[in-house]
Amino acid sequence: MALPVAAQKRVTLKSPDGNILFSLTLTKEKPIYQVSYKGKQLIQNSGLGLSFKDSGNFAADLKMLKPIYKTGNEQYDLVVGKAKHVNSNYHEVTVPLVENAPAKRTINIVVRAFNDGLAFRYEFPQQKNWTAYTLTDESSEFNVAGNLQLRILQFDNYTSAHEGLYDKLPLNELKEKKLVDLPALFEFPGKVYMAITEANLRDYAGMYLGKNNSGLISKLSPLPGQQEIKVKAIIPHHTPWRVMMISDRVGALIESNILTSLSEPSKIKDVSWIKPGKTSFHWWNGDVLPDTSFVPGVNFETNKYYIDFCARNHIEYHSVIGYGGFAWYSNNWPGYGEEGTYADVTRPVGSLDMQRICDYAKQKGVGIHVWVHWHALYPQLDSAFTQFEKWGIKGMMVDFLNRDDQLMVKIQEEILQKAAQHHLFIQFHGAYKPTGLSRTYPNEFTREGSYNYENNKWRITGLTPEHDLDIAFTRLLAGPTDYHLGGFRAVLPNDFKTHFIRPMMIGTRCHMLAMYVVMESYLHMVADYPQAYEGQPGFDFIKNVPTVWDETKVLNAEPGQYLTIARRHDNDWYVGTINNSQPRNLKIPLSFLPAGTYKAEVYKDDNETVKNPNHFSKEISVTNNKDVLIAPMAIGGGQVMHLVKQ
Repeated sequence: MALPVAAQKRVTLKSPDGNILFSLTLTKEKPIYQVSYKGKQLIQNSGLGLSFKDSGNFAADLKMLKPIYKTGNEQYDLVVGKAKHVNSNYHEVTVPLVENAPAKRTINIVVRAFNDGLAFRYEFPQQKNWTAYTLTDESSEFNVAGNLQLRILQFDNYTSAHEGLYDKLPLNELKEKKLVDLPALFEFPGKVYMAITEANLRDYAGMYLGKNNSGLISKLSPLPGQQEIKVKAIIPHHTPWRVMMISDRVGALIESNILTSLSEPSKIKDVSWIKPGKTSFHWWNGDVLPDTSFVPGVNFETNKYYIDFCARNHIEYHSVIGYGGFAWYSNNWPGYGEEGTYADVTRPVGSLDMQRICDYAKQKGVGIHVWVHWHALYPQLDSAFTQFEKWGIKGMMVDFLNRDDQLMVKIQEEILQKAAQHHLFIQFHGAYKPTGLSRTYPNEFTREGSYNYENNKWRITGLTPEHDLDIAFTRLLAGPTDYHLGGFRAVLPNDFKTHFIRPMMIGTRCHMLAMYVVMESYLHMVADYPQAYEGQPGFDFIKNVPTVWDETKVLNAEPGQYLTIARRHDNDWYVGTINNSQPRNLKIPLSFLPAGTYKAEVYKDDNETVKNPNHFSKEISVTNNKDVLIAPMAIGGGQVMHLVKQ
């Protein structure tokens, strides 16, 4: 059926390289958009619109004003990231839409096209007759073309730690009432990949996807205590960016900096105090200590043991957590995550002298990093951060947030903002995915939001190497993830047993070493206990591997199968490869290296690894960018190398 003349107004936008094409057409019912990549349609006719309480929908009977085009070339540096310097080229169009109804409300659709993806958002410009809004629904449709394959994390409701096992299924098998968490990976026939997520999530509700006939539609987390209202805002305002990362090389999605490019520059002027690194985390190993001459517990001596370990091995931070399930600060809670009626994070329990711990750690060149439940922290945010800075604490894990409604999103930004004023870094746990905010607040070092190795403490079957790959090809696309790295007790899958203390790992030790390169986090854990590491093969690599990078390249990538990532820090390159449960030999081309010779320290599975997954071979050789190395990998195996310019 032919559209009316007024409905045929069409706006198009191409990526700088011309491969991505966005088009927007205004029909009588709603704005409709399409997205194609190299001539292949990825998103077919998909509607845009918003619903407001008491002021109706904004979708039908609109008028399009003259589109405003612009070309952007932004160059910026990241304090923490997968790259130090980012060169962001994009094409942008702003499409003003005005309703024909008497209110004449105006909303702009703003679209940016990069070479590695596309993003759009709704902007609410300042206007006379509309000063605030209450949003009940955002109807952003994503009608993906064809019955493609999904790699997704699904939930039944909006309250979660954003942790779970990923499902691999065709779109037509997705259930109607399920919420699809972001990022979600879509694989089109012919090896074209698209991931949907969001960027610059601030003062708005977190987004999920839900089934909508044969396609998908945005679902927003409601404000607490009800289901209707999703967002309340004062105009001018804008939504987060709805991001589609796109490439025919899935590794390009991992390399992409599109989320930070869509976020605002740092709000922290002096960043000299921000020092990423690695941290102990003795809760994971079960608070293990050797035979002692002191009583283990929430006390100086227990923490001194781990501080001394960190100092000996150049691990930047030690985590003060508690002991045996009870926190370091005064409270009447039954356990770490079970709330009581009283908590005061400015008062350590009687057995703990926090000032003494911080002073001792400083003397040893180690920073103190504390764990706090957000419900204990938030009611006394200002006094807590003042006291933390006075003690000399450098940062904290804020845990059990478990929501992404607008209120929680604002709470997390407030925590970051106020923490920065007191020179404190933040590690969010039980939290939603990153959205590029580590550019705006580079004191955000990492987020959990992943079903990680903590689950080996209680999960009967343990986490598989396939799950590690699922995380890398989905959750990792959004940014850093805290994965409880460093378990040094690898076992064969059939030998795995649940241990809350001294947890076991499925996957070889080389797989674990490689995870420090593959998984992005600016505060990687060294989560096992000192005696598990010292004198053990491979610990030398953990001690030396950085947590922030100047450059990232994906060399091999096949979802569910294997992944090789090369990351540069100064002039050194670190190359990590992880494998699934099928043994293989994988070629690793070194053509990414600049000219010259490099000393290569290579940690790799060998014949003995098949029987003893903690075993590996370490080889030292000289190599260059013309070489192709072979990575022999056992079941759940891996390889990691450190390349030093000669």
